[in-house]
Amino acid sequence: MVIGGGVVGLTTAWALLQRGHDVTLVEREAAVAQGASHANGGQLSYRYVSPLADAGVPLKALRWLLDPDGPLRFRPEASWAQWSWLWDFLRHCRGPVNRRTTERLLALGAHSQAAFARLQAEAGLGDAMALRAPGKLVFYRRPAEFARAAARVRGSAAEQALSHDDCLALEPALAQARGQLAGGIFTHGEAVADCRAFCDSLFARMSAHGGFRGRLASPVRAFERDARGAVVGVRMVQGTQGALTADAVVLAAGLHSRSLAASVGVELPLYPLKGYSLTAPIGSQHRPPEVSVTDFEKKILYARIGAELRVAAMADLVGDDLTLDARRLASLRRSVDATFPHAADYDRAVPWAGLRPATPGGAPIVGASGVPGLWLNVGHGALGFTFSFATADIVAALVSGQASPLPLDGLGR
Repeated sequence: MVIGGGVVGLTTAWALLQRGHDVTLVEREAAVAQGASHANGGQLSYRYVSPLADAGVPLKALRWLLDPDGPLRFRPEASWAQWSWLWDFLRHCRGPVNRRTTERLLALGAHSQAAFARLQAEAGLGDAMALRAPGKLVFYRRPAEFARAAARVRGSAAEQALSHDDCLALEPALAQARGQLAGGIFTHGEAVADCRAFCDSLFARMSAHGGFRGRLASPVRAFERDARGAVVGVRMVQGTQGALTADAVVLAAGLHSRSLAASVGVELPLYPLKGYSLTAPIGSQHRPPEVSVTDFEKKILYARIGAELRVAAMADLVGDDLTLDARRLASLRRSVDATFPHAADYDRAVPWAGLRPATPGGAPIVGASGVPGLWLNVGHGALGFTFSFATADIVAALVSGQASPLPLDGLGR
């Protein structure tokens, strides 16, 4: 059984089916991909994986908080979850810690890219998700930041440092921002796709499989446990299907995983990073970026997905708040107008806000929970789409009694 119908839960269900298991997927909403998978940035960034926690970030955060168009907002809460997460985050804001985590995430990203290719071949999803692999350009506004990034990729076969003029030659849609560019790092092979469309297509594909059962609009209330304390199923919220049994349960329910895990004594260090996106139609008169673009300083992502431009940004620490804050949306619109003013019809853009379940150090939590019968696949933060294929493969292998295809060091609680 898999709890959670976002991209992480769906890919986990698929990986288990491919290993011969019968799978029941349980989702609290009436459709899949209604949480953080719904309108995310759409970027499959296998190499741009460095976690937010790094040396210098606390000082940067103070500058961001003072900037009305900055990428960060913080609203203090009388919440142990918020303050303990922040304390752990600060402990991870050290260069050596960041480098170790980045190395692990790079390995996870490479495995995910390969696992996604296998899934595409197996599932035959076709063009439903508007998948493209145009590469990714991260552009820098500050010369010092660009110089550090350029030094980091020197000698890399996959990444190359581009001058101001090289950035414009690669992506002419940046012409309006030419005075703001110090340079950029371009990564070959990075992709973009519609995560929600992928989830819908994968769910439909699995629903035709004889070993799969999808139970939507089925919120889980608690775990069923046997006399030894092992998890052997779930109890549903009153008025739905009652109890469901399973040989093993994988928890992949995003932020809802916290309370479910806590009910069996497992504490998950997850906190929501609230992000916003705009999805704007592209007409024949518009000039959208063709490559995937990230504005490093402003932390804004731009991806052309089919006939639409997806713009995603911000990491607001404001609790479980899904309100569409008009001030934050106006801030995002100002930044977009200054960078890609002619890329899409922003007046017809559809706004969205989602809560990305993040760990303090930036690495997902994958594997055994410590409670027999319960497995974890949670905490992917802003990289759920990117890492889901790898973590699904890892969990499916472990549930099947096989060795993990990657070392689990750094991917636990």
